[in-house]
Amino acid sequence: MRKLRIRQGRTKESLLRQVRRQRLKYITVLPSLITILNGVCGFMAIIFASEGPKLGIGQLSHFAIAGYMILLAMIADMLDGRLARMSQSTSSFGGQLDSLCDIISFGVAPAFLMLKVLEHKLQLVGFAEESFLERFIWLAAAAYISCAAIRLARFNVENEEDESAHMSFTGLPTPAAAGVIVSLIIFHQEELPKVDAIIYALPFVALGIAALMVSRIRYPHILNQYIKGKKPFAYLIRVLLLLGLIIWKRQAALVMIFCGFAAGSLLKWLYYKVIRKRKFIAETEPAFGGMAVDEPDFGKLGRTEIYGPENNLYETEN
Repeated sequence: MRKLRIRQGRTKESLLRQVRRQRLKYITVLPSLITILNGVCGFMAIIFASEGPKLGIGQLSHFAIAGYMILLAMIADMLDGRLARMSQSTSSFGGQLDSLCDIISFGVAPAFLMLKVLEHKLQLVGFAEESFLERFIWLAAAAYISCAAIRLARFNVENEEDESAHMSFTGLPTPAAAGVIVSLIIFHQEELPKVDAIIYALPFVALGIAALMVSRIRYPHILNQYIKGKKPFAYLIRVLLLLGLIIWKRQAALVMIFCGFAAGSLLKWLYYKVIRKRKFIAETEPAFGGMAVDEPDFGKLGRTEIYGPENNLYETEN
């Protein structure tokens, strides 16, 4: 009995030593602070959203302020990873902290903001007591949060620290998904407050972008693909036009940017999966005199075979 206790004590000491070896001793301070700022902005967005539609800072409604706080969180999310890679101080701690803050800012905050906006609108039109509508809205918000969490967990597992691996994303990134919801709410609050169709469409939009987040559709990394490094002169003109649109009408520009980004890769995927596949079949049938021809599996072809060497920006998934 005594020997068993001694053996158990040694096993316990061995486990404690292993835990001590895994303890975190050093972290990169500046990227971690910016990542925490991301989470704090998401938390502030939740607080502002809970205040309702009353006016706040700069005569903006609290719903609009909550949307801008989520946009500020996006800027922080963009900067922390960039700083960590520039200083060659990427770590597992930074990746896990980033995902935890992302689920607050781009998962919980947009879903909660959508719920509060819809609750207020349904109260105004007298449908606040409709249990079916309420359950549907809660279901859409829950689906959005769940898919955002799955998307972040999958990214952590599949992510590579090498900068060359960050040219595209598998599935719609969570900041872009949050941007779709937030941009529509800001546009409604500041530009078209009487057009209720925008608000009533939010649950359907949330379900759609939730599916895109967990899909295998490739989305480009805007900074790495279109801005970083040497690019054609036309890229500069496009960026200047986009900046001009943001300065002139930022609400409409935000809707165009986020909704265009979310829909763009989906439309390309549909084109190469459906339309081009049908075109190939239509072109090969006359050439072979009605003989059976094996259809190419566009999901298994490489990027160059499908898109050509000049448009090698996306990948298809099986």
